[in-house]
Amino acid sequence: MMTRDVLLDLELDEEDDEDGDIVLENFGQMVGSSFGTQESQLDFRSPEFEEFNGKPNSLYFNDGQRRIDFVLVYEDESRKENNKKGSNEKQRRKRRAYESNLIHDGLHLEATRSVLDDRLVFVKIHAPWEVLCTYAELMHIKLPLKPNDLKTRSSAFDNFNWLGKVLQVDESIIKPEQEFFTAPFERSRMNDFYIRDKETFFTPATRSRIVYFILSRIKYQVSDNVKKFGINKLVSSGIYKAAFPLHDCNFSYPSEDFTCPNERYLLYREWAHPRSIYKKQPLDLIRKYYGEKIGIYFAWLGYYTQMLFLAAIVGVACFLYGYLNRNNCTWSKEVCDPNIGGNIIMCPQCDKLCPFWKLNITCESSQKLCIFDSFGTLVFAVFMGVWVTLFLEFWKRRQAELEYEWDTVELQQEEQPRPEYEARCTHVVINEITQEEERVPFTTWGKCIRAVVCASAVLFWILLIIASVIGIIVYRLSVFIVFSAKLPKNLNGTDPIQKYLTPQTATSITASLISFVIIMILNMIYEKVAIMITNFELPRTQTDYENSLTMKMFLFQFVNYYSSCFYIAFFKGKFVGYPGDPVYWLGKYRNEECDPGGCLLELTTQLAIIMGGKAIWNNIQEVLLPWVKNLIGRCRTVSGSEKITPRWEQDYHLQLMGRLGLFYEYLEMIIQFGFVTLFVASFPLAPLLALVNNILEIRVDAWKMTTQYRRMVPEKAQDIGAWQPIMQGIAILAVVTNAMIIAFTSDMIPRLVYYWSFSVPPYGDHTQFTMVGYINNTLSIFNIADFKNRSKGNPYIGLGNYTTCRYRDFRYPPGHPQEYKHNIYYWHVIAAKLAFIIVMEHVIYSVKFFLSYAIPDVSKSTKSKIKREKYLTQKLLHENHLKDMTKNMGVIAETIMGAADNHLRPKLE
Repeated sequence: MMTRDVLLDLELDEEDDEDGDIVLENFGQMVGSSFGTQESQLDFRSPEFEEFNGKPNSLYFNDGQRRIDFVLVYEDESRKENNKKGSNEKQRRKRRAYESNLIHDGLHLEATRSVLDDRLVFVKIHAPWEVLCTYAELMHIKLPLKPNDLKTRSSAFDNFNWLGKVLQVDESIIKPEQEFFTAPFERSRMNDFYIRDKETFFTPATRSRIVYFILSRIKYQVSDNVKKFGINKLVSSGIYKAAFPLHDCNFSYPSEDFTCPNERYLLYREWAHPRSIYKKQPLDLIRKYYGEKIGIYFAWLGYYTQMLFLAAIVGVACFLYGYLNRNNCTWSKEVCDPNIGGNIIMCPQCDKLCPFWKLNITCESSQKLCIFDSFGTLVFAVFMGVWVTLFLEFWKRRQAELEYEWDTVELQQEEQPRPEYEARCTHVVINEITQEEERVPFTTWGKCIRAVVCASAVLFWILLIIASVIGIIVYRLSVFIVFSAKLPKNLNGTDPIQKYLTPQTATSITASLISFVIIMILNMIYEKVAIMITNFELPRTQTDYENSLTMKMFLFQFVNYYSSCFYIAFFKGKFVGYPGDPVYWLGKYRNEECDPGGCLLELTTQLAIIMGGKAIWNNIQEVLLPWVKNLIGRCRTVSGSEKITPRWEQDYHLQLMGRLGLFYEYLEMIIQFGFVTLFVASFPLAPLLALVNNILEIRVDAWKMTTQYRRMVPEKAQDIGAWQPIMQGIAILAVVTNAMIIAFTSDMIPRLVYYWSFSVPPYGDHTQFTMVGYINNTLSIFNIADFKNRSKGNPYIGLGNYTTCRYRDFRYPPGHPQEYKHNIYYWHVIAAKLAFIIVMEHVIYSVKFFLSYAIPDVSKSTKSKIKREKYLTQKLLHENHLKDMTKNMGVIAETIMGAADNHLRPKLE
């Protein structure tokens, strides 16, 4: 590598001349250049841009020849208000040293003052051909060898030409990219590569990636054997205000420069604009403009959305099945029947303040429950267990196709350590493989201590999340007492509140809303906490950093979003005892009980509120906030000015996406994926909500990236990283959770047991299988005088002239030799539930593993194409190498023959 970083802690004379130009005396001569030039490449222009004669969308230096590959922005300390001389001088010297080393590394710099704010200085960076070639070889970047006519893009719509024309991107607008055989770049083999024009051989995305690689590793200070370097640190410390590559044009209209590809404009028109919502995504152009990492995200999101179509159709069908058959629900009719449900007096669900109530006040909720707690629920749960496997397996195949099409099959990018990691490397150890000395940031003991501290911090915050869930539970228990005392308990009135707003419903809705607010607040806190913990952990590479942060954030979010759902599904109403001996939470509050129909409807309500609320909140954050910030920024900077602003200044006033911006997009979708799979047995419309959200999400993300955010640094990526095993883990867990929801949360198993066993002799009185009498059979009898804990006093005395009441459980009645003990029906139901879970899990897992085995991760045709291309590439390189050797051998032979002829001729003469 030809890089020699030279730090200048010299006093560079800087002064403002009479015209306001920035003067750097002998700048280029002092630093030199490792690439052979000794003249300064830092050309500061006059800040007076009222007569700006350049084009507003120009992507070049003022000479019109050198392309701008990156832009740095800083605020001139000499023009700051409340100027602090000491700190400003320190920042100025670091910036001078950094820019000096950039020039010494071969980059060209040109600085220009802002048109709108003369305190801002824009440093434009250009990487010349020699620098690009050097770092392309260092980074193992694959570049074109020769055109490739093997790659053909297949489409699912090829057999439907009319449909394809409607859904596909118009190729006359976005032309297909020419495909090439590629190989890692080597300067020694430069003649082998397909170089027609040095200006276009490296794409703008590749140029920006190379320059960012350099910026992240150039030093700006050395003190006490600790090196400080990297643009990220300079930006975070305020020495620079921003660092970003440029968009190629305005998104709303094409550039006047005929050499500009107008890719941003095309992406907005054919991808981000609302009128293109029905079209397929131009993935190749996304990948070309933003890089493979963003391209693979949108490819995954689009494929996930396509697969949701099938899940949504089946989910809607199951919902309609329950809705159309809700009037045939016998047990709901019994609840609503004034002669059955109206005559059943239920026991109070809290002490002293809660009155006795009639069963038929839950008529409305029981009718709604019939929609979701039906046979279609079981079918849909089994289907989703298979669907998630198909999605993951087919996505692997699609991902392999993209690896081939985007040339990332053998991604030979030796990932360099993060600058933050390298800056802490002060300890010398012996590498076990090379047996050479290398520097590490901490010793083995230090690494262990950091791991223990990080694990403890993660555990602490998870316990804090659980504490918030417990707070919601306490709220449920306490507010239920208030609603039970205040809300009407009969149907004698005409007020619709009496019909729809039961204590259980009011408690469930308010608790769900409060839970959603707490989730969103904790979400914002935990993001910062997870980043702090990961920064303290100090992963070596950016991939290690993102994977570590991914696991922490997902663990936080998993507990944060799903804990309330797990509580309702598997804990609420399961450990309540019976009215004579209730179980108390914290020794004060009686445990919550489910409605007579179970907690399934409450779980459905919780899912609908969280999924709907989360989608609305995320869209507000992703659309409204960036738009408002940019609007305020434009109002502040322009404020009546009609000056033409250059491209770099327009981009500076856009919002920063951040290196973890894509991480949050993945996290949002994975959390949604969990809702769609983990609890889908209680809410078959979840895939439909996810489908609608994702259709909008794709276009919203596209809109904000093309219009509201600065262009991100393009990055290579072969797959979706740690998110793939996380989805596989969710898919395995989803089988268990859905089986347990059907078994323990819904009332399906008790109904089946009653239908097939207890509705007929010897347990029942009916002569044929029927659901008649199910409600009466599932409600046990309690004698009010049999309250067990006499020290507390009987809480039911004085609440009404009742001697007995009913409660939801399977226990023997008072007066029985085993009164209040679980009856035979209870044990039959428990056995049936456990048997159902085992059978359902084994069936679905068997199907999942069979599908995983039967569907290869890489299709046969893709494997053949990869091998064929690899063979032809090697053959091409080998032939070129042979040609070079033959040519060289011919030159050597001619030289030898000529020398021999010259040597022998005098002797012969």
